Amino acid sequence: MFAYLVRRLFLMLVTLFGISIVIFFLLRIVPGNIVDILFAAAGYVDPADKANLEKELGIDQPLIMQYWHWISGFLRGDFGYSYVSEKPALQEILPRIPITARLAGLALLFSASIGIPLGVISAVKQGSRIDYALRVVSLSGLSLPSFWLGLLVLTASVAMFGQMPIFNPNPQSFGEAFATYCIPAMVVGFRSSALTMRITRSSMLEVLRQDYIRTARAKGASDAAVNYHHALKNAILPVITVIGIEAAFLIGGLIVTETVFNIPGVARFLVEAIRWRDYPIVQNLVMFIAIVVVFANFTVDMLYAVFDPRIRYTD
Repeated sequence: MFAYLVRRLFLMLVTLFGISIVIFFLLRIVPGNIVDILFAAAGYVDPADKANLEKELGIDQPLIMQYWHWISGFLRGDFGYSYVSEKPALQEILPRIPITARLAGLALLFSASIGIPLGVISAVKQGSRIDYALRVVSLSGLSLPSFWLGLLVLTASVAMFGQMPIFNPNPQSFGEAFATYCIPAMVVGFRSSALTMRITRSSMLEVLRQDYIRTARAKGASDAAVNYHHALKNAILPVITVIGIEAAFLIGGLIVTETVFNIPGVARFLVEAIRWRDYPIVQNLVMFIAIVVVFANFTVDMLYAVFDPRIRYTD
């Protein structure tokens, strides 16, 4: 087990190192930088002023040196300064992480708590009207874009209550925080719950056909014990994989939802930083998302051994 963990940690470090290189050089491939954008917005270009600003920001140096300054600072916890606000990048990023984390966590909770039970019901009731209805709902969730659903929710809110849901960045109680994040989380979680439901149904149908399920029924086990104790426990691994992937995706995939609901989270801030070529913000945010994705996959692998005793990570 220890050797496996060491190998995985080494592969995670190599993966993150490769991602850092891709992030850095892809940003430089995009035409223009913040100096070009600023001078284009001002309507004039003074070569001397432009050269001074590039030197001040450090973007006149060779790419290898720029990469070394960034990655060495990142490893020391020095994330640099935002080109736009001239504030420390960490100071700009940190307040937005809890907002996106709460939204993603609530959406994931909604996805799992709705998708897994409905997937089990759909599998157990295969071929019934309930099964067909749930399959239609799941296909709708996979087909409807989250931004369209968000706009539909906002329009319905205005039509019914005369106002749109207003995001409160500083809720004073749990109930107020839940109300603030509930609607956008459900909009995002609807698609995730549909995917979870489909995977749960497919995995359950495969398990329910196994011989040990028929043996459990023949021995007089109740339907609840067969479906949830025997079948679901053995069908849960693909569901865990999907939930882990969705957890990683939600951190960086909330761009449209945060924009529609005017939520000042990480994803929306990342888009603004890319537009301004704010390299320190973009590089550090994408690395943060990459770290979340890598550790989410690692956590899913570890959960396999918890939910399935047959899986052992040995030397």
